[in-house]
Amino acid sequence: MKVYAIPLRTRFRGITVREGVLLRGPAGWGEFCPFADYSDAESVPWLRAALEAAETGWPAPVRDRVEVNTTVPVVEPAKAHELVRASGCRTAKVKVADPRVSLADDCARVEAVRDALGPGGAIRVDANMAWDVDTAVRAIADLDKAAGGLEYAEQPCPSIEDLAAVRRRVDVRIAADESIRRAEDPLKVAVAGAADIAVLKVAPLGGVRRALEVAEACGLPCVVSSAVETSVGLAAGLALAGALPSLEFACGLGTLSLLEGDVCASSLSPVDGYLPVPRTAPEPAEGYAAGPGIAAAWEDRLNRVRRQAHL
Repeated sequence: MKVYAIPLRTRFRGITVREGVLLRGPAGWGEFCPFADYSDAESVPWLRAALEAAETGWPAPVRDRVEVNTTVPVVEPAKAHELVRASGCRTAKVKVADPRVSLADDCARVEAVRDALGPGGAIRVDANMAWDVDTAVRAIADLDKAAGGLEYAEQPCPSIEDLAAVRRRVDVRIAADESIRRAEDPLKVAVAGAADIAVLKVAPLGGVRRALEVAEACGLPCVVSSAVETSVGLAAGLALAGALPSLEFACGLGTLSLLEGDVCASSLSPVDGYLPVPRTAPEPAEGYAAGPGIAAAWEDRLNRVRRQAHL
């Protein structure tokens, strides 16, 4: 077991350091890194995903590489432009609706991203459940105009009912993320007409095989996204993207650039907007080991979640 702590380049999802545990088994390495706001019960799927990678491995892929988007955090427009140009990606996901900034700031960031991508690139925005229905409708319209056309808006509101209401009132596709990965029945999103696209994340869904079942059940085009993992966890996301029968959109797996470093010497960083589909996670190297206090806290959390999962 290895416990890591890696600083983020920019504050993201309320954190400045990404922490987690790497587990080794007969099939290779897995990563257990639920965010702090996940309860022990909600963290059980994260453990199952890590154990699948370490003990069982993943299904055979149907493609050998996956196109990825670059992720733009809440930064100034000039920085957003720089990040997109440096990424080599044709698609950018822009974080919006942060309480520290205004909608006008979000629109300026999106405009800078459009300039960096050029007219042929795709822009998607992610509000992380921040808006009510009326706010979402207004904001999506403004962001769509700033982007010169959005590919989709991800999780603008918390509830399935609100997503469906927004979807009826805007011309932009709606993608569901939290409504799927934190739901007992992901099929409800499709049945309610709440989304056009399903965003799948391996760890919160309980592993690659479970995520494939969710993809089939919800019956929507899928985008595989990361939970800001190291290359060990990203490998599982790539295994899912590689195994999906159909993959129409770029995936949100180019997130290693959000971290100051990586636990692996052979990092999964995009080249010309693509990542290879690995058969196993890359081997961790030395570096970014967490201090004794952090390591002890993660060992305790891991043991609690094991007991919760009866593992």
